[in-house]
Parts: sequence; structure tokens; C-alpha cells
Amino acid sequence: MIRNSRDKKSEQKRSWKARLIGFIANVFLICVAIAGLYVLFVFLQMPSLDSVLHETREPAIVFLDRNGREIRSDGRIMGAAVSVNNLPPHVWQAIVAIEDKRFFEHGAISYRGTARAVFLNMFRGHFAAGGSTITQQTAKNIFLSREKKLSRKIQELILSMWLESRFDKNQILDLYMNRISLVGGMRGIDAASNALFGHGAREMSVAESAQIAAMLKAPSAYSPVKNPERNIKRAKVVLAEMVRQNYISLETARKAASELKQSVIPQDKNLYRYWTDFVRDEIESRMGEINQDLYVYTTLDSKIQKRVATTLADNIGEYQGAIVAIERDGAIISMVGGDDYSVSQFNRVLALRQPGSAFKPVVYLVALENGMTPESYVNDSPFAIGDYNPKNYDERYYGGITLATAFAKSVNSVPLKLTKEYGIDSVLKMAARLGVGNNLKREYSTVLGASEMSLLDLTTIYSVIWNDGKSVHPYSITKITDAGGHTIYSRNPSDEMTILQPQTVEYMKELLYEVVTKGTGKRAYTPNVFGGKTGTSNDNRDAWFVGTTPDFVMGVWVGRDDNKPMSSKITGGTLPATIFHEIVK
Repeated sequence: MIRNSRDKKSEQKRSWKARLIGFIANVFLICVAIAGLYVLFVFLQMPSLDSVLHETREPAIVFLDRNGREIRSDGRIMGAAVSVNNLPPHVWQAIVAIEDKRFFEHGAISYRGTARAVFLNMFRGHFAAGGSTITQQTAKNIFLSREKKLSRKIQELILSMWLESRFDKNQILDLYMNRISLVGGMRGIDAASNALFGHGAREMSVAESAQIAAMLKAPSAYSPVKNPERNIKRAKVVLAEMVRQNYISLETARKAASELKQSVIPQDKNLYRYWTDFVRDEIESRMGEINQDLYVYTTLDSKIQKRVATTLADNIGEYQGAIVAIERDGAIISMVGGDDYSVSQFNRVLALRQPGSAFKPVVYLVALENGMTPESYVNDSPFAIGDYNPKNYDERYYGGITLATAFAKSVNSVPLKLTKEYGIDSVLKMAARLGVGNNLKREYSTVLGASEMSLLDLTTIYSVIWNDGKSVHPYSITKITDAGGHTIYSRNPSDEMTILQPQTVEYMKELLYEVVTKGTGKRAYTPNVFGGKTGTSNDNRDAWFVGTTPDFVMGVWVGRDDNKPMSSKITGGTLPATIFHEIVK
């Protein structure tokens, strides 16, 4: 009986252990199943593994000048594609040396590196080191997400294993180098090299390669622009690792260390930005929504643009300014919309301001078409119509003078009298023929430039005159292609229309020449200036000069953004004429 009792207790004990083991096993299996289902769920949430290699981004626009030279890109976030096979070895060696020295030996995950990172982080009590391989970092960059979630890490591991199964190590390194973001949201070491050093990744020196590799730990914190001391200190660590791993010699490392320096990204003040903003608006008006990368061939002359921008900045002083230059056929070869794009992105070439006396050629064209000549006599004396009785700028009257003298001295009474004789409607119709009549007021003040217009429109008036009286339609784009070089748009010039008769044009050219040789525009004169006209609005709020050379017509505006008066010494014949002279002399 005693033995039976003991056997019964023993069986009960074994039964309890079996139930406990079974329970633990079931719990384990349930946990494994739940974990498996979670991993499956996370996997199903991932995008197509093939699609992650083709990142979604806004289309880029590359702007080129008239000679096909790239002047700026808009929205292009990736540099030129680089590869282990087309880079100097020290470029990718610097990256491998500091980021994952056993990259070519381990698989998607470095268990040694992970264990070392975990131990170090536990020992220091905070996150001090990461164990991610270059493959894992590549997966992270392709996903373009920085969320610190378990699901995010699982996706990263799945993708890392997929990358390792599909690509060889060199291809993974290529992906990494072309996707890493280091400067201003742009991706790829080529984009970073261009921004920091002014040349592509294929031209990077050992020192520059070390400085790029130094940024991989934390691009902003180790930037050679923002934190040059930290960047240089870590770059020296990179060079030491390259020596330790037999990528470069000690002598090469020492030479490279002496070349480490701070990088300075030049500020894009205004050289091309006003222009490319203007061209982008033109693209959108022609093509609507942009859904692919575009290469836009523009009419800009980079050499003239640089001279225009520099001259404006050197002379503008406390005021603001804008300049546009147009060739005979309407090609815009230069456009500078202000002194500093980084301060204000408003393009003053398109601003509506009062042109003052710069509008007077429209009135004189009406007179010339009605039989007057530069030698015809007119009477400069006080003029009033109703309550409107404007005076000459210096309140001086010359009496009987020729039409050419009245124009050169920019008197106010003569164009008003001409308008009264030929009718305000004749003036407005002439402006419409020249392409600028849309917003003009049917008032006598319009004759003296009180109706607002843009510098581009005003310059177009003079372009028609210097195009021998034929129509001019300003344009900025000659051709647009896709990334493969296929033409999407090509300018098809419209037939020119005769706006002014040859005799009228010749007489007007005489008048404009008198302005720069004997009149208010003398400061603009050089032997290659064929003529021009000054303009100053009420209270010296706007000052203008529009002149021509054998190659182009150029309009210059000076004023204030708040429309307050400038110094009484600033007229169209002073600062704008001087700026024009400095550009074309």
C-alpha cells in the first residue's frame, strides 16, 4: 500500500511537469506564431522590392544657357551616378574604412558588429555606437524613412537580406554612394562633392574623400561647412583607418591630412535665380504639370548675365534695381530681377511701375506717322487740359524747338500737345500695336508715363524700333528635352509683322540717338550705343534708361520696393544711364 501511494505521487509529479512543459511549449509556439504573423504583416506592408530601387521624387528641371552649359538645376536631388568601377579607389575605400571595414566579408548583418555595439551601449549606459552594416544603411536610405519603430527595423532587415541575395557587394556599395544624403537634401556623394568642392566625385582627392566619409556619421554635425573642426578631426580618423586597413600609405595620409580644410558653399545671390524662376513659369504655361525630368535650353547669355548682375550690385547702393536685355528677334539674353535673390525673390523686371518719360517714344511715333520729322518745329510752353497742368522737370520752357530737341530734353509740354492734336486714342492704339497697351489708362497722364508697366514690356517697345519696326515677342526657351535627349518642345518662330514703316523707324532712331549724344541720356553714351531714352516718374520714385547696342536692347530700372521717393538726384539720366554705360562700354 505504501509503494502504491509513492508511485501515485510520482506519477502526479511527472504529470505536473509534463503539463508545465507542454504549457511553456504552447506559449512559445503561440509567441512564435504571433511573431511570425507580425513579420508577415510587416512584410506585406512593404512596397515592391523592385520598386524601392526606383525612388519617387519630384521631377527635376535642368536649365542650360544658349551655349548648352548647365547654369542651375531645380528639384534635382541626386548627383550623377557613380560606381566603384568609375571612381578613384580612395573614394569608396574611405567610406568602407570608417563605416563597415568588414563589408566585403560579412552578409547582410554583421553579428560581430551588432554584438560589439550592444555591449558598448550597455557599458556606457546610452546609445554610443551603431552596428548597422552598409547594406542595412542602404536599405534605410532606399526606404527614405527615419522612423524608429520595430516594424521599420524588421523591414530594414528583410530588405537588407534581399539586397544581399540580389546584388553583389560592389553594386550594394554603388547604391549606398548614390543614395546617401549629405548636403541640403540632395542625395549621392557626387551631389555632395559638387556642393562642397565644386567638382564631381570622380575628381575627389584623398583629403576630400575623407571629409565626405567623415560626414556619414551625422551629415550636419560633421559638415565641413557648418562644423569644420569636427569634420577635420573625424576625417583624420578616416585617414588613420585607411592606413590601418592598407588602403593608403602613411605618407599619403599625412599629405591628405595637411589638405583638410573648411568648405564654403557660394551663396546664390541673384546670378541665375530670377532667370530660372521666370523660365520655370514659362515652362508651366506651355506644358502644364511637369511629370518628368526636363532639360531646358534657354536664350540666356551667361557672360552678359554675369556682367549685368555684377554691375547692378556694384552700383545700386541703397536702392533696388532690375535689368533685362533682348536681342532683335526677342531672345532674352539677360535678366536680373534685383540686387540679392537671397533677400528677396521678387523679380522686379516684371514689377508694374510708372515709366515716366520712357513712354514718350509711343507719342512721338504717332507724330512721325502723321508726317512730322525730327526737324519739325514745336512749341515748348505751359500746357493744361482741365485740372491737369504738368510742368517740365526743371520748370524751364524753351519756346520754339525742333521735335528732336524736345525729345532729347524730354520736355513734357510737347508730347501732351501732340496727343491733343492726334488724339489720346491714337497713342493708345500705337501702344497696343507695340504690344503694351493692355493696362494703359485713357488719360493724358499716360502720355507722361503715369500708367504702370513692367520693365520687360517697356524694353519690348524699344525692341520693335530697333528690329526695324517689325514685331517682337520676347522669349526665353529654344528647346526642351527629356532626360533621354528626346525633344519635347522646340520653338517655332512666328512670322514677323510690320508694325512701323521704315521712314518712321529711321526718324525715331534719330531721335533716340540725339538723347544719348545731346540730351538726358548722355551718361549712357559709348561709341557702340545707337540710342536710348531716360524716364523718371513723379517724386523720383522710378528711374529708367532703355538703350540699344548693335547686339541687344537693354532696359534698366532703379527705385525702391516700398515705392517711396528716391533722392532728387536720381533720375533716368543718372544712375540707370550710368549702369547701362558700365555694362556696354
